[in-house]
Amino acid sequence: MSFVSRRVLRAPLIGATLAAVAAAAAGLAPASADIAQPTVVSANPANYTPALVGVTGQPKPIVDAIAVSGNTVAAGGRFTRLTQGGTTYARNNLVLFDADDGQVRAQALNPNNRVWAAAASGGWIYVGGQFTSIGGTNKRSIARINASTGQVDPGFTSAVRGRVNVLVVANGRLYAGGSFGAKLVALNLETGANTGHFNLNITDQLPNSWGSVTILGMAVNPAGTRLVATGNFRQVAGQARSRLFVANVSGAQATLDPWYYDRFASPCSSTHPRRIAYLQGVDFSPTGSHFSVAATGQIPRSGDLFETVCDAVGRFAMSNDNAPQWINYTGGDSVWAVSDTGSAVYTQGHFQWLDNPFGFASRDGGGAARRLGIGAINPTTGLALPWAPPKRAAIGGRPLVATSAGLWVGSDSLRFNGEPRRGIAFAPLP
Repeated sequence: MSFVSRRVLRAPLIGATLAAVAAAAAGLAPASADIAQPTVVSANPANYTPALVGVTGQPKPIVDAIAVSGNTVAAGGRFTRLTQGGTTYARNNLVLFDADDGQVRAQALNPNNRVWAAAASGGWIYVGGQFTSIGGTNKRSIARINASTGQVDPGFTSAVRGRVNVLVVANGRLYAGGSFGAKLVALNLETGANTGHFNLNITDQLPNSWGSVTILGMAVNPAGTRLVATGNFRQVAGQARSRLFVANVSGAQATLDPWYYDRFASPCSSTHPRRIAYLQGVDFSPTGSHFSVAATGQIPRSGDLFETVCDAVGRFAMSNDNAPQWINYTGGDSVWAVSDTGSAVYTQGHFQWLDNPFGFASRDGGGAARRLGIGAINPTTGLALPWAPPKRAAIGGRPLVATSAGLWVGSDSLRFNGEPRRGIAFAPLP
């Protein structure tokens, strides 16, 4: 039996022998979690998607956010130019295009700074980031765009002032997380006003970490009852919650949920300031019974293997906060994002391996599965699935958006499975 097989068996055995904690809880709203898909998507990407264009003297372009509303895809990030169907378009930090043929929409909204987040609901697309103007209007941090016309809604004025990292629509609210004053708020979908629904105090920056207190990742369960968030913090509502917390959002006021895995408070091996807050993207399973979380942080410290989620993806049951269901390690490369469709837990970053618990310094520790920048994990066993389109990356990517047609992927990669797909790729269902 291989090392990886022993690892996969170990987590379920631990979970079976420890008492399940009534964690009553997990998430947000139906619009947040990626939808269930019947099978793994194709490794052969669609041929029509727009591609980012590198410009001499400018930073390398990257897509940090994707949202899909009907037949409109919004891709945001840091870029100034893209090409589609032989035509080059000037688009700063945001582009709208057709989901079926990739045709770039006429609207050039050109937010004046980077777009980090996007969400869609009811024919509207919400984008968030560091901008102060978009579509020729003064809109700060978050804007609402009509998915059909591409026009910025003048009646939506966000209560947020500061960087927005993640947006989630749930329970008729827009949850926004980032490094602004309150760190996480619930906004009115029509006006952008703070509803006051989410008022949990998120504080206490992790020692020696880069930046400030912030929310990095967020997801809601399909029932719209629990929210899970990751970031740089140690206290939530006066309770110890390093790097991750779960909130009950089913009522008029959000409350802190008791679910918490204590080892999230433990450090990984890296002491680099940007790796202290190592938990990143998070997503619920389509049933809401589990969530998966991506992480940087390099390898676990000695003795912490299979217990800390470091340069790995970890899956947790909402019925048990004593142990992970499984942890799949890369062996020393960061993981930024996860998307759980029931058939697979997709993940991306700048890793070279999955199934690599004994790897180090980005090397194969024995029996690892070669996966360049993207991969898919079996939700039950925690082992890498055969799906392996190479997608080499510099930083990697964060957006993974599952739809009834396939999986949208945004990153800084130049290729997807050998085909030129700079920044944007779509992997259709078979």
